[in-house]
Amino acid sequence: MRDIVDGLTRWRTAGVAFAVATVVRTWQSAPRPAGAAMAVSAHGEVLGSISGGCVEGAVYELCRSALETGTAHTQTFGVSDDDAFDVGLTCGGTIQVLIQPGVALTEPDEVLAAISDGRPVATASVENAQLVIWPDRVAGSLGAPDLDDATARQAAGMLALGVSGTIHLGRQGEQRGDDVGVYVQSYVPPPRMIIFGAIDFAAAMARIGKFLGYHVTVCDARPVFATRARFPDADDLVVKWPHAYLESTTVDDRTVLCVLTHDPKFDVPLLQVALHTPARYIGVMGSRRAHDDRMRRLREAGVQESALARLHSPIGLDLGARTPEETAVAIAAEITAEAWGGSGRPLSDVRTPIHHT
Repeated sequence: MRDIVDGLTRWRTAGVAFAVATVVRTWQSAPRPAGAAMAVSAHGEVLGSISGGCVEGAVYELCRSALETGTAHTQTFGVSDDDAFDVGLTCGGTIQVLIQPGVALTEPDEVLAAISDGRPVATASVENAQLVIWPDRVAGSLGAPDLDDATARQAAGMLALGVSGTIHLGRQGEQRGDDVGVYVQSYVPPPRMIIFGAIDFAAAMARIGKFLGYHVTVCDARPVFATRARFPDADDLVVKWPHAYLESTTVDDRTVLCVLTHDPKFDVPLLQVALHTPARYIGVMGSRRAHDDRMRRLREAGVQESALARLHSPIGLDLGARTPEETAVAIAAEITAEAWGGSGRPLSDVRTPIHHT
């Protein structure tokens, strides 16, 4: 729901009623993952998408019905249904959608504000009831105190890990029960993309990083280059030696590091620090000659081969990119493939599932 938060906040501020449809489960080659959301206002305005266009027409009508009745319900769409092709889900997958009127949501303003601000929060939903779980408190009810307690405990653990999914419990919260399916959606701060080197390629990378949902930081030791005018899309601009900044900031296993500095006096000390962090991706720009020289310098500095194997260098996939924007696409493609286990090959050449787990 993160991509429709601004629109929902606008509707709440204007007092406009709405209903939200959320994908809570998928099977096979579903077009959008669990958590994808679409909202319909009382005026008929639509935000977001749950299937890339396949079933939006049918879901639109279900949201309108939920607005009129004030009642939530769950609907499954798939090619095994008699009306599957009528609603347009021809991709071969199946999706289960939870449709909730806004009146069924718990503390929506606080939840929307937390998501917008990047503060952790989770929602645990059944059809007509919802719990909201923050790291320090819980609001709402699913209808039974023991069920609330059991759900809150599991949802708090899922929120800490940034995990979403359906948990199954008994009606009174029994751990081995299967009477109630509760969909837990965790909203954690967006992952970080830290770009080192305030060059034109970095500006293009900052734009695509924001588009992909990262919190983007650009770092360069040269104040004349690291300016807001040159990097309007960056969330943070840092004027500091790259290795010193990396030593002082938080890096976790969702963080992406893009080293675009092209200068050994920056690259080598920076990479010595970077390779000791849990960063998910570490990519370094440069020619193959620059790569060979960089690897030699890192080995001379005592960096082990196992650490050097983590480097994506030269950075990006082989797309034949030339411009900064094309290069940013090539880097973003490699980051995406690394995250989801993609091969980077044309889909027409492979027979593996399109959507990797």
